[in-house]
Amino acid sequence: MADQLAQDIAGDPPASETVNEGGASPYVLLCEHASNHIPARYEGLGLDAQELRRHIAWDIGVAPIARELSRVLDAPLVLSGHSRLLIDCNRPVGVATSIPEISETTRIPGNVALSVGERAFREKTFYWPFQKDVARVLDRRQAQGMPTIVFGVHSFTPVFKGFARPWHAGILFRKAQRLGNALVAALQEPGLTVVANEPYRIEDDGDYTVPVHGEARGLDAVLIEIRQDLIGDAQGQAEWAKRLAPALQACVSGSA
Repeated sequence: MADQLAQDIAGDPPASETVNEGGASPYVLLCEHASNHIPARYEGLGLDAQELRRHIAWDIGVAPIARELSRVLDAPLVLSGHSRLLIDCNRPVGVATSIPEISETTRIPGNVALSVGERAFREKTFYWPFQKDVARVLDRRQAQGMPTIVFGVHSFTPVFKGFARPWHAGILFRKAQRLGNALVAALQEPGLTVVANEPYRIEDDGDYTVPVHGEARGLDAVLIEIRQDLIGDAQGQAEWAKRLAPALQACVSGSA
């Protein structure tokens, strides 16, 4: 079964893409929810095309922003190539949200009652290639003594389970207090609400990037969450990339 499935997905995008691996910026950009692609073999996990365009399948708008930041900052970038519904690259394996049976309030039929073998196949095929690419980039930089900051690029829904979220963006962090608070301050401007640790808080049992790729290595690690209605088109994505680049640069230089 696994061999047949491996053949079925052979023509799909790679599980992970690394851009500008040798970039000189202190920032290493991660885009764990860059794509909503699901191999045809999975038949959309039982969801129609409209459902798969929703936030439950990916972080809307973030991949173009991350690619532009990589270009402007000369930063390495690693992007996941498949939908978070197959397996979430910012979750520890084995937790309920890793392969969700329900996302927000939507049931995911193709994730219900999965076999141990299918779970292992998804981890091997869609999850670990991304994590290994991130680790490779970080290992090389640390071996070379390069200053390194882990920066994840995410988006969030304007309304979650009936709650209208009032923020335009949030910077999420735990140990990286100086950097996180500096980024919040650097992004303040009239008419824009940017806050710390919203729309959620980073936890060991609910997140992977910050605890593992960042804190476990002794690196500063933060995520940005941008409200997806602000970055649903090319203009919004360009505006936020243009806003973020100088803020990130200022915080590294200590001038924020």
